[in-house]
Amino acid sequence: MEILKIENLTKVYGEGENQVRALDGVSFSVEKGEFLAIIGPSGSGKSTLLHILGGVDRPTAGKVWMDGQDVYAQNEEQLAIFRRRQVGLIYQFYNLIPVLDVVENMTLPVLMDGRQVNEERLHELLETLGLTDRQKNLPNQLSGGQQQRVSIGRALMNAPAVVLADEPTGNLDSKNSQEIVELLKQSNRKYGQTLIVITHDEGIALQADRVIAIEDGRIVRDERIRGARA
Repeated sequence: MEILKIENLTKVYGEGENQVRALDGVSFSVEKGEFLAIIGPSGSGKSTLLHILGGVDRPTAGKVWMDGQDVYAQNEEQLAIFRRRQVGLIYQFYNLIPVLDVVENMTLPVLMDGRQVNEERLHELLETLGLTDRQKNLPNQLSGGQQQRVSIGRALMNAPAVVLADEPTGNLDSKNSQEIVELLKQSNRKYGQTLIVITHDEGIALQADRVIAIEDGRIVRDERIRGARA
């Protein structure tokens, strides 16, 4: 079942001689529950693509459909709700609130949405992420790997349809990196969430179901590594 459809996506920054075409007519679709890795050199447009898929940056042209919904047909208020409820964003630099503890950081998107925290899901995530004994700690009391786990918990708290991760292991050593990848894969399998990871690490990419390579804003390779999901 198709959950994402991208049609002729184009993103242009600047004007005249300073114009940069970050994305140039990108089209592909993603199946529900798929683990997709997007790779490419620095400046290839992969992070721009992720931000547009997540409703963070509007395209210059083209369409993004998520679960049958035209994402950019929405106004800014609708788009903010879409980001909170449908998309889980994980960044390289954690983006945790320094004065909030682990639980407060993880539940912030739910509370901002004016909804009640699902305590069962919260405790399940804390256990899965190995944070049960750290739930009252502030970010500066955690290691880098633990902070990234909190970031993942925050992204998963709203049970989003799609999880988008931009170089989620970029600040971590190899051991913590693999642990984070395993946690993302576990979430992908356990909750049936679609997972899209931007990475320059071929080792991470090869653990995905499918790899898309981007260069100069265009798809140069789209390869399925594992069989289609049932």
